[in-house]
Amino acid sequence: MKEDFLHYIWQHQYFDKADLATTAGEPVQVLRVGFYNTDAGPDFREAILRIGEVEWAGSVEVHLNASDWHRHQHQHDPKYDQVVLHVVWQSDVPVVRTDGTLVPVLELQHRVDLRLLKTYEVLQQAQHAIPCAAFWPEVPEITKALMLERALVERLEEKGGEVLQVYQSYGNDWEQAAFYTLLRGFGFKINQQAFELVAKSLPFHVVRRHQHNLLQLEALLLGQAGFLADAGDEYSQQLQREYTFLQHKYKLQPLPRHHWNFLRMRPANFPTARLAQLAALLHQHPSFFTNILETDTTQKYQQLFAATVSAYWQRHYMLGRESKTITQGMGKSSAQNLVVNVAVPILAAYANHSGERAYLEKAINLLEQLKEESNKYTRLYEELGWRAKSAADNQAALGLYKRYCSHVNCMRCAVGNKIMKQRKATL
Repeated sequence: MKEDFLHYIWQHQYFDKADLATTAGEPVQVLRVGFYNTDAGPDFREAILRIGEVEWAGSVEVHLNASDWHRHQHQHDPKYDQVVLHVVWQSDVPVVRTDGTLVPVLELQHRVDLRLLKTYEVLQQAQHAIPCAAFWPEVPEITKALMLERALVERLEEKGGEVLQVYQSYGNDWEQAAFYTLLRGFGFKINQQAFELVAKSLPFHVVRRHQHNLLQLEALLLGQAGFLADAGDEYSQQLQREYTFLQHKYKLQPLPRHHWNFLRMRPANFPTARLAQLAALLHQHPSFFTNILETDTTQKYQQLFAATVSAYWQRHYMLGRESKTITQGMGKSSAQNLVVNVAVPILAAYANHSGERAYLEKAINLLEQLKEESNKYTRLYEELGWRAKSAADNQAALGLYKRYCSHVNCMRCAVGNKIMKQRKATL
Protein backbone atom coordinates (compact mmCIF):
# COMPACT_ATOMS: atom_id res chain seq x y z
CA MET A 1 0.00 0.00 0.00
CA LYS A 2 1.09 3.57 -0.71
CA GLU A 3 0.02 6.79 0.94
CA ASP A 4 -2.03 7.78 -2.10
CA PHE A 5 -4.58 5.11 -1.11
CA LEU A 6 -5.02 6.71 2.30
CA HIS A 7 -5.21 10.16 0.67
CA TYR A 8 -8.03 8.81 -1.47
CA ILE A 9 -9.79 7.16 1.48
CA TRP A 10 -9.63 10.36 3.54
CA GLN A 11 -10.60 12.69 0.69
CA HIS A 12 -13.69 10.63 -0.14
CA GLN A 13 -14.33 9.51 3.43
CA TYR A 14 -14.50 5.85 2.42
CA PHE A 15 -14.20 4.41 5.90
CA ASP A 16 -16.48 3.35 8.72
CA LYS A 17 -17.41 6.42 10.79
CA ALA A 18 -19.34 4.58 13.50
CA ASP A 19 -17.99 5.62 16.92
CA LEU A 20 -15.15 7.45 15.18
CA ALA A 21 -12.47 8.34 17.71
CA THR A 22 -8.79 9.13 18.06
CA THR A 23 -6.39 6.55 19.48
CA ALA A 24 -6.76 8.42 22.79
CA GLY A 25 -10.51 7.77 22.74
CA GLU A 26 -11.72 11.29 21.87
CA PRO A 27 -14.76 11.35 19.52
CA VAL A 28 -14.04 12.70 16.02
CA GLN A 29 -16.50 14.38 13.67
CA VAL A 30 -15.31 15.40 10.19
CA LEU A 31 -16.98 18.69 9.19
CA ARG A 32 -14.68 19.39 6.22
CA VAL A 33 -11.96 17.05 4.92
CA GLY A 34 -9.80 19.89 3.64
CA PHE A 35 -8.19 20.60 0.28
CA TYR A 36 -5.47 18.31 -1.07
CA ASN A 37 -2.12 20.07 -1.00
CA THR A 38 0.31 19.49 -3.88
CA ASP A 39 2.97 21.81 -2.42
CA ALA A 40 5.23 21.42 0.59
CA GLY A 41 3.52 20.99 3.93
CA PRO A 42 0.62 18.92 5.32
CA ASP A 43 -1.45 16.79 2.92
CA PHE A 44 -4.84 18.47 3.43
CA ARG A 45 -5.31 22.13 4.28
CA GLU A 46 -8.27 24.04 5.71
CA ALA A 47 -9.93 21.02 7.29
CA ILE A 48 -12.55 21.49 10.00
CA LEU A 49 -12.92 18.79 12.66
CA ARG A 50 -14.66 18.37 15.99
CA ILE A 51 -12.44 16.44 18.38
CA GLY A 52 -14.04 15.89 21.72
CA GLU A 53 -15.92 19.09 22.55
CA VAL A 54 -13.63 21.39 20.56
CA GLU A 55 -13.97 22.42 16.90
CA TRP A 56 -10.59 22.67 15.16
CA ALA A 57 -9.61 24.36 11.89
CA GLY A 58 -6.27 23.35 10.48
CA SER A 59 -4.47 20.70 8.43
CA VAL A 60 -4.59 16.92 8.21
CA GLU A 61 -1.44 14.87 7.64
CA VAL A 62 -1.67 11.33 6.23
CA HIS A 63 0.86 8.52 6.71
CA LEU A 64 0.89 4.73 6.50
CA ASN A 65 2.46 4.50 9.95
CA ALA A 66 2.35 7.12 12.67
CA SER A 67 6.14 6.77 13.01
CA ASP A 68 6.52 8.22 9.50
CA TRP A 69 5.89 11.58 11.18
CA HIS A 70 9.27 11.26 12.90
CA ARG A 71 10.93 9.65 9.89
CA HIS A 72 10.03 12.75 7.87
CA GLN A 73 11.19 15.03 10.72
CA HIS A 74 7.81 16.78 11.01
CA GLN A 75 8.35 17.20 14.77
CA HIS A 76 11.00 19.82 13.87
CA ASP A 77 9.06 21.55 11.06
CA PRO A 78 6.82 24.51 12.06
CA LYS A 79 4.66 23.93 8.95
CA TYR A 80 3.28 20.86 10.70
CA ASP A 81 2.30 22.70 13.90
CA GLN A 82 -1.02 23.47 12.17
CA VAL A 83 -1.88 19.75 11.89
CA VAL A 84 -5.00 19.04 13.96
CA LEU A 85 -5.33 15.35 13.01
CA HIS A 86 -2.83 12.69 11.98
CA VAL A 87 -4.60 10.07 9.83
CA VAL A 88 -2.71 6.77 9.64
CA TRP A 89 -3.22 3.17 8.64
CA GLN A 90 -1.41 1.98 11.75
CA SER A 91 -0.69 3.93 14.91
CA ASP A 92 2.61 2.61 16.19
CA VAL A 93 3.94 5.61 18.15
CA PRO A 94 2.63 8.91 19.53
CA VAL A 95 3.69 12.03 17.58
CA VAL A 96 4.31 15.61 18.68
CA ARG A 97 4.53 19.12 17.24
CA THR A 98 7.60 21.36 17.57
CA ASP A 99 6.40 22.53 21.00
CA GLY A 100 6.02 18.96 22.27
CA THR A 101 2.21 18.84 22.24
CA LEU A 102 0.62 15.57 21.12
CA VAL A 103 -1.06 15.39 17.70
CA PRO A 104 -4.42 13.54 17.76
CA VAL A 105 -4.21 10.32 15.70
CA LEU A 106 -6.96 8.55 13.75
CA GLU A 107 -6.18 4.92 12.84
CA LEU A 108 -7.97 3.49 9.77
CA GLN A 109 -6.72 -0.08 9.37
CA HIS A 110 -9.87 -1.56 10.94
CA ARG A 111 -12.27 0.92 9.32
CA VAL A 112 -11.64 0.35 5.60
CA ASP A 113 -13.42 -2.44 3.74
CA LEU A 114 -10.68 -4.84 2.68
CA ARG A 115 -12.45 -5.44 -0.64
CA LEU A 116 -11.80 -1.80 -1.50
CA LEU A 117 -8.16 -2.27 -0.57
CA LYS A 118 -8.09 -5.38 -2.77
CA THR A 119 -9.28 -3.33 -5.79
CA TYR A 120 -6.51 -0.82 -5.10
CA GLU A 121 -3.95 -3.61 -4.90
CA VAL A 122 -5.15 -5.07 -8.21
CA LEU A 123 -4.49 -1.69 -9.83
CA GLN A 124 -1.10 -1.37 -8.14
CA GLN A 125 0.05 -4.87 -9.09
CA ALA A 126 -1.32 -4.92 -12.65
CA GLN A 127 1.06 -6.36 -15.24
CA HIS A 128 -0.35 -4.27 -18.11
CA ALA A 129 1.31 -0.93 -18.84
CA ILE A 130 -2.11 0.64 -18.24
CA PRO A 131 -2.91 -0.48 -14.67
CA CYS A 132 -6.68 -0.20 -15.10
CA ALA A 133 -6.74 -2.21 -18.36
CA ALA A 134 -8.90 -4.94 -16.80
CA PHE A 135 -11.45 -2.36 -15.62
CA TRP A 136 -11.27 0.03 -18.63
CA PRO A 137 -14.41 -1.28 -20.42
CA GLU A 138 -16.47 -0.70 -17.26
CA VAL A 139 -15.61 3.01 -17.06
CA PRO A 140 -18.09 5.43 -18.73
CA GLU A 141 -16.78 7.08 -21.90
CA ILE A 142 -17.47 10.54 -20.48
CA THR A 143 -15.15 9.81 -17.53
CA LYS A 144 -12.34 8.76 -19.86
CA ALA A 145 -12.91 11.73 -22.17
CA LEU A 146 -12.84 14.24 -19.30
CA MET A 147 -9.69 12.66 -17.85
CA LEU A 148 -7.95 12.84 -21.22
CA GLU A 149 -8.91 16.52 -21.50
CA ARG A 150 -7.45 17.12 -18.06
CA ALA A 151 -4.28 15.20 -18.96
CA LEU A 152 -3.90 17.33 -22.09
CA VAL A 153 -4.17 20.61 -20.19
CA GLU A 154 -1.77 19.36 -17.52
CA ARG A 155 0.74 18.33 -20.18
CA LEU A 156 0.53 21.72 -21.87
CA GLU A 157 0.99 23.44 -18.52
CA GLU A 158 4.02 21.25 -17.84
CA LYS A 159 5.58 21.91 -21.27
CA GLY A 160 4.75 25.60 -20.98
CA GLY A 161 6.37 25.62 -17.55
CA GLU A 162 9.63 24.38 -19.08
CA VAL A 163 9.58 27.29 -21.54
CA LEU A 164 8.83 29.74 -18.71
CA GLN A 165 11.90 28.50 -16.84
CA VAL A 166 14.02 29.20 -19.92
CA TYR A 167 12.39 32.63 -20.26
CA GLN A 168 13.24 33.49 -16.66
CA SER A 169 16.76 32.10 -16.82
CA TYR A 170 17.57 34.24 -19.88
CA GLY A 171 16.53 37.59 -18.43
CA ASN A 172 12.83 37.48 -19.33
CA ASP A 173 13.50 37.64 -23.07
CA TRP A 174 10.76 35.85 -25.03
CA GLU A 175 12.70 35.78 -28.30
CA GLN A 176 15.64 34.16 -26.49
CA ALA A 177 13.32 31.62 -24.87
CA ALA A 178 11.72 30.87 -28.23
CA PHE A 179 15.18 30.46 -29.82
CA TYR A 180 16.23 27.93 -27.16
CA THR A 181 12.94 26.04 -27.46
CA LEU A 182 13.26 26.03 -31.23
CA LEU A 183 16.76 24.56 -31.18
CA ARG A 184 15.70 21.94 -28.65
CA GLY A 185 12.84 20.97 -30.95
CA PHE A 186 15.12 20.71 -33.97
CA GLY A 187 17.02 17.94 -32.17
CA PHE A 188 14.03 15.57 -32.64
CA LYS A 189 15.03 13.53 -29.53
CA ILE A 190 18.03 11.83 -31.17
CA ASN A 191 20.10 15.02 -31.28
CA GLN A 192 18.10 17.07 -28.78
CA GLN A 193 20.92 17.35 -26.26
CA ALA A 194 23.43 18.47 -28.89
CA PHE A 195 21.05 21.15 -30.19
CA GLU A 196 20.57 22.37 -26.61
CA LEU A 197 24.33 22.67 -26.25
CA VAL A 198 24.42 24.81 -29.39
CA ALA A 199 21.67 27.02 -27.95
CA LYS A 200 23.60 27.42 -24.69
CA SER A 201 26.96 28.07 -26.33
CA LEU A 202 25.78 30.47 -29.04
CA PRO A 203 24.53 33.76 -27.53
CA PHE A 204 21.20 34.74 -29.01
CA HIS A 205 22.25 38.38 -29.39
CA VAL A 206 24.91 37.13 -31.83
CA VAL A 207 22.32 35.22 -33.84
CA ARG A 208 19.96 38.21 -33.77
CA ARG A 209 22.70 40.48 -35.11
CA HIS A 210 23.29 38.25 -38.15
CA GLN A 211 19.77 37.07 -38.98
CA HIS A 212 19.68 39.24 -42.09
CA ASN A 213 22.53 37.23 -43.66
CA LEU A 214 21.72 33.56 -44.35
CA LEU A 215 25.33 32.62 -45.10
CA GLN A 216 26.50 34.00 -41.76
CA LEU A 217 23.66 32.20 -39.96
CA GLU A 218 24.67 28.91 -41.53
CA ALA A 219 28.29 29.58 -40.62
CA LEU A 220 27.40 30.36 -37.00
CA LEU A 221 25.18 27.30 -36.53
CA LEU A 222 27.27 24.75 -38.43
CA GLY A 223 30.51 26.16 -37.07
CA GLN A 224 29.29 26.20 -33.48
CA ALA A 225 28.11 22.61 -33.95
CA GLY A 226 31.66 21.65 -34.93
CA PHE A 227 30.95 20.69 -38.56
CA LEU A 228 33.30 23.18 -40.31
CA ALA A 229 36.64 21.87 -39.06
CA ASP A 230 37.24 19.78 -42.19
CA ALA A 231 35.73 21.96 -44.89
CA GLY A 232 36.04 20.41 -48.34
CA ASP A 233 34.20 22.05 -51.22
CA GLU A 234 34.17 25.75 -52.02
CA TYR A 235 30.93 26.49 -50.17
CA SER A 236 32.15 24.72 -47.04
CA GLN A 237 35.35 26.74 -47.13
CA GLN A 238 33.34 29.95 -47.47
CA LEU A 239 31.32 28.98 -44.39
CA GLN A 240 34.51 28.15 -42.55
CA ARG A 241 36.01 31.57 -43.31
CA GLU A 242 32.85 33.29 -42.09
CA TYR A 243 32.77 31.26 -38.91
CA THR A 244 36.47 31.79 -38.16
CA PHE A 245 35.92 35.55 -38.33
CA LEU A 246 32.75 35.40 -36.18
CA GLN A 247 34.32 32.95 -33.74
CA HIS A 248 37.18 35.35 -32.98
CA LYS A 249 34.86 38.35 -32.89
CA TYR A 250 32.49 36.80 -30.34
CA LYS A 251 34.94 34.41 -28.61
CA LEU A 252 32.90 31.33 -29.49
CA GLN A 253 33.84 27.77 -28.58
CA PRO A 254 32.49 25.10 -30.99
CA LEU A 255 31.11 21.75 -29.81
CA PRO A 256 33.15 18.55 -30.25
CA ARG A 257 31.77 16.36 -33.04
CA HIS A 258 31.13 13.41 -30.72
CA HIS A 259 27.92 15.05 -29.44
CA TRP A 260 26.18 14.38 -32.77
CA ASN A 261 24.40 11.25 -33.88
CA PHE A 262 24.11 10.23 -37.55
CA LEU A 263 23.49 6.51 -37.05
CA ARG A 264 20.28 4.90 -38.34
CA MET A 265 19.01 8.20 -39.71
CA ARG A 266 17.71 9.14 -43.13
CA PRO A 267 19.98 11.74 -44.79
CA ALA A 268 17.13 14.30 -44.68
CA ASN A 269 17.24 14.05 -40.87
CA PHE A 270 21.00 14.48 -40.50
CA PRO A 271 21.85 17.25 -38.01
CA THR A 272 23.75 19.12 -40.72
CA ALA A 273 20.59 19.31 -42.83
CA ARG A 274 18.56 20.31 -39.76
CA LEU A 275 20.98 23.13 -38.95
CA ALA A 276 20.65 24.44 -42.50
CA GLN A 277 16.84 24.33 -42.14
CA LEU A 278 17.12 26.12 -38.81
CA ALA A 279 19.26 28.85 -40.37
CA ALA A 280 16.67 29.35 -43.13
CA LEU A 281 13.85 29.61 -40.58
CA LEU A 282 15.69 32.17 -38.44
CA HIS A 283 16.59 34.16 -41.53
CA GLN A 284 13.07 34.23 -42.94
CA HIS A 285 11.37 34.82 -39.58
CA PRO A 286 13.60 37.14 -37.51
CA SER A 287 10.83 37.73 -34.93
CA PHE A 288 10.12 34.07 -34.35
CA PHE A 289 8.34 34.45 -31.01
CA THR A 290 6.03 37.12 -32.40
CA ASN A 291 5.30 34.86 -35.37
CA ILE A 292 4.28 32.08 -32.98
CA LEU A 293 1.82 34.35 -31.21
CA GLU A 294 0.34 35.92 -34.35
CA THR A 295 0.16 33.03 -36.83
CA ASP A 296 -3.51 32.21 -37.25
CA THR A 297 -3.90 28.93 -39.17
CA THR A 298 -2.52 25.42 -38.87
CA GLN A 299 -1.23 25.58 -42.45
CA LYS A 300 0.69 28.79 -41.74
CA TYR A 301 2.25 27.26 -38.64
CA GLN A 302 3.50 24.34 -40.68
CA GLN A 303 4.79 26.72 -43.37
CA LEU A 304 6.59 28.69 -40.67
CA PHE A 305 8.72 25.66 -39.79
CA ALA A 306 9.13 24.43 -43.37
CA ALA A 307 11.33 27.34 -44.46
CA THR A 308 13.10 27.03 -47.84
CA VAL A 309 16.81 26.30 -47.42
CA SER A 310 19.62 27.89 -49.43
CA ALA A 311 20.46 26.56 -52.90
CA TYR A 312 23.44 24.58 -51.59
CA TRP A 313 21.38 22.70 -49.01
CA GLN A 314 18.69 21.89 -51.52
CA ARG A 315 21.28 19.56 -53.10
CA HIS A 316 23.29 18.51 -50.03
CA TYR A 317 22.54 16.78 -46.73
CA MET A 318 26.15 17.05 -45.48
CA LEU A 319 28.93 19.44 -46.34
CA GLY A 320 30.65 18.15 -49.45
CA ARG A 321 28.09 15.35 -49.98
CA GLU A 322 25.71 16.00 -52.84
CA SER A 323 22.25 14.45 -52.76
CA LYS A 324 20.60 12.73 -55.72
CA THR A 325 17.33 14.53 -54.99
CA ILE A 326 16.46 18.20 -54.55
CA THR A 327 14.92 19.09 -51.17
CA GLN A 328 13.68 22.59 -50.47
CA GLY A 329 13.29 22.16 -46.74
CA MET A 330 11.63 20.25 -43.97
CA GLY A 331 8.99 17.62 -44.66
CA LYS A 332 5.38 17.96 -43.53
CA SER A 333 5.65 15.37 -40.76
CA SER A 334 8.73 17.02 -39.24
CA ALA A 335 7.10 20.45 -39.50
CA GLN A 336 4.06 19.13 -37.62
CA ASN A 337 6.35 17.69 -34.97
CA LEU A 338 7.82 21.15 -34.43
CA VAL A 339 4.38 22.76 -34.27
CA VAL A 340 3.52 20.32 -31.47
CA ASN A 341 6.82 20.52 -29.59
CA VAL A 342 7.81 24.15 -30.15
CA ALA A 343 4.83 26.36 -31.06
CA VAL A 344 2.33 24.77 -28.68
CA PRO A 345 4.58 24.91 -25.55
CA ILE A 346 5.47 28.54 -26.32
CA LEU A 347 1.78 29.43 -26.60
CA ALA A 348 1.08 27.58 -23.33
CA ALA A 349 3.96 29.38 -21.60
CA TYR A 350 2.79 32.79 -22.75
CA ALA A 351 -0.78 32.00 -21.66
CA ASN A 352 0.54 31.19 -18.18
CA HIS A 353 2.74 34.28 -18.05
CA SER A 354 0.23 36.78 -19.42
CA GLY A 355 -2.87 35.30 -17.82
CA GLU A 356 -4.55 35.32 -21.25
CA ARG A 357 -6.21 31.92 -21.55
CA ALA A 358 -6.89 32.60 -25.24
CA TYR A 359 -3.32 31.50 -26.02
CA LEU A 360 -3.83 28.16 -24.25
CA GLU A 361 -7.08 27.68 -26.16
CA LYS A 362 -5.20 28.54 -29.35
CA ALA A 363 -2.61 25.86 -28.54
CA ILE A 364 -5.32 23.25 -27.92
CA ASN A 365 -7.20 24.24 -31.08
CA LEU A 366 -3.97 23.95 -33.05
CA LEU A 367 -3.41 20.41 -31.75
CA GLU A 368 -7.00 19.45 -32.52
CA GLN A 369 -6.50 20.42 -36.17
CA LEU A 370 -3.27 18.48 -36.60
CA LYS A 371 -3.33 14.87 -37.77
CA GLU A 372 -2.92 12.15 -35.17
CA GLU A 373 0.23 10.05 -35.22
CA SER A 374 0.26 6.58 -33.74
CA ASN A 375 3.07 5.99 -31.25
CA LYS A 376 3.93 3.53 -28.51
CA TYR A 377 1.83 5.45 -26.00
CA THR A 378 -1.33 5.80 -28.05
CA ARG A 379 -1.06 2.14 -29.04
CA LEU A 380 -1.35 1.15 -25.37
CA TYR A 381 -4.77 2.79 -25.22
CA GLU A 382 -5.71 1.60 -28.70
CA GLU A 383 -5.39 -1.94 -27.35
CA LEU A 384 -8.18 -1.01 -24.92
CA GLY A 385 -10.45 0.30 -27.68
CA TRP A 386 -9.58 4.00 -27.58
CA ARG A 387 -8.55 5.80 -30.79
CA ALA A 388 -6.66 9.06 -31.23
CA LYS A 389 -8.32 11.41 -33.70
CA SER A 390 -5.90 14.35 -33.58
CA ALA A 391 -2.54 15.49 -32.24
CA ALA A 392 -4.45 16.73 -29.19
CA ASP A 393 -5.44 13.13 -28.46
CA ASN A 394 -1.80 12.07 -28.88
CA GLN A 395 -0.68 14.63 -26.33
CA ALA A 396 -3.51 13.72 -23.98
CA ALA A 397 -2.58 10.02 -24.09
CA LEU A 398 1.07 10.90 -23.55
CA GLY A 399 0.16 13.09 -20.57
CA LEU A 400 -2.13 10.46 -19.09
CA TYR A 401 0.49 7.74 -19.41
CA LYS A 402 3.49 9.70 -18.14
CA ARG A 403 1.79 11.47 -15.23
CA TYR A 404 -0.58 8.72 -14.08
CA CYS A 405 -0.34 5.27 -15.66
CA SER A 406 3.44 4.86 -15.65
CA HIS A 407 3.54 5.84 -11.96
CA VAL A 408 0.44 3.78 -11.11
CA ASN A 409 -1.01 7.05 -9.82
CA CYS A 410 -4.57 5.71 -10.09
CA MET A 411 -5.91 7.51 -7.04
CA ARG A 412 -5.27 10.89 -8.70
CA CYS A 413 -6.80 9.81 -11.99
CA ALA A 414 -10.53 10.21 -12.70
CA VAL A 415 -10.60 6.77 -14.33
CA GLY A 416 -9.02 5.12 -11.28
CA ASN A 417 -11.34 7.10 -9.00
CA LYS A 418 -14.37 5.91 -10.97
CA ILE A 419 -13.25 2.29 -10.71
CA MET A 420 -12.86 2.61 -6.95
CA LYS A 421 -16.21 4.39 -6.63
CA GLN A 422 -17.95 1.68 -8.64
CA ARG A 423 -16.37 -0.98 -6.45
CA LYS A 424 -17.37 0.95 -3.31
CA ALA A 425 -20.99 1.01 -4.51
CA THR A 426 -21.07 -2.77 -4.61
CA LEU A 427 -19.74 -3.24 -1.08
